[in-house]
Amino acid sequence: MNEPITNPAREQLRPPKRNVGVYGWLRENLFNNWFNSLLTLLILYGLWLTCLPLIRWIFIDSLWFSSAEACRDIEGACWSIIPNNVSFIFFGFFPEDQQWRPLTAMLLLFGLVFYSKDRKHWKRALGFYWLCGLFVMGSLMHGGLFGLPVVETDKWSGFPLTLMLALFGMVCAYPLGVLLALGRRSKLTGIKSLCVVYIELIRGVPLISLLFMSSVMFPLFLPEGMTIDKVLRAQVAIILFTAAYIAEVVRGGLQAIPRGQYEAAESLGLGYGKMMRLIILPQALKVVIPPSVGILISAFKDTSLVVIIALYDVLTTTKVTLSNPKWMAFSSEAYLFLAALYFICCYAMSSYSRRLEKDLHTGL
Repeated sequence: MNEPITNPAREQLRPPKRNVGVYGWLRENLFNNWFNSLLTLLILYGLWLTCLPLIRWIFIDSLWFSSAEACRDIEGACWSIIPNNVSFIFFGFFPEDQQWRPLTAMLLLFGLVFYSKDRKHWKRALGFYWLCGLFVMGSLMHGGLFGLPVVETDKWSGFPLTLMLALFGMVCAYPLGVLLALGRRSKLTGIKSLCVVYIELIRGVPLISLLFMSSVMFPLFLPEGMTIDKVLRAQVAIILFTAAYIAEVVRGGLQAIPRGQYEAAESLGLGYGKMMRLIILPQALKVVIPPSVGILISAFKDTSLVVIIALYDVLTTTKVTLSNPKWMAFSSEAYLFLAALYFICCYAMSSYSRRLEKDLHTGL
């Protein structure tokens, strides 16, 4: 039998085993010198001391579906606080027999958001779908149509209120911020001055002060007998506050566009409106996607401040749950669940922004 002929040169071209695979990666990244090796071992030891007890507390020694009394006899987490109070945490003071209505409205909202993610659906029909969806969601939340009993807005609370304030705050604040950014760069002194005063004034005060003014000060200027819904006032305050920050971000994007783009648009005979809509703004808004999403995520988390005007968002309903003596000792579990809920929503926005930024990237 003929033995295979080996090529000595090919044997010499094979990489050493210690430099490839898992062993090679570990050697290159974690154990490439004595200091990094020592640091890696210390970190692994620290993870061993912290992660194992944490895993036992979360998963092994915990209870998920039990009473509050049973949780007092364990050393692990009492996740039972969530299933036992999930209806109040999510829907607050909304009538218990009608909680299917905010649940349906949230599912419809998630469906519209998921459908709108795909840029292929960004057509004129999408606006019609949103109008119909908003009408259905409003009818479900308020009632008065289709035989549904009326539920006043002071009972709107929990996660639906958080979503509503955050979503409509973001959607309405962004175009207002764009207009303010364009106004601040306007050559008309009056418009520019108004935009500068508005932006600097709003950015100079905290959101909680605007919410307080919308709840306490603003009604004093209304005619006698006239009232404006408290949820609407909070929504307007969030929109005005977020728009001021969006305006400065968009203004930075407009300044980043080369002067040649403006000159090219003017040479084509485009007016100011078409130049901004077709050439300048698409480029500027693409540039400022990351900072814009950062502001929108902050606005989503800032909805928890509406407690100052006696509105109960999901954070406040969780605090009310913890005021029950039965569950008072399990605040860590409740706040960890709430942190996971906020993280999922914020990560979804961040992930979509990265995908949108990648789709709009032109390679320039």
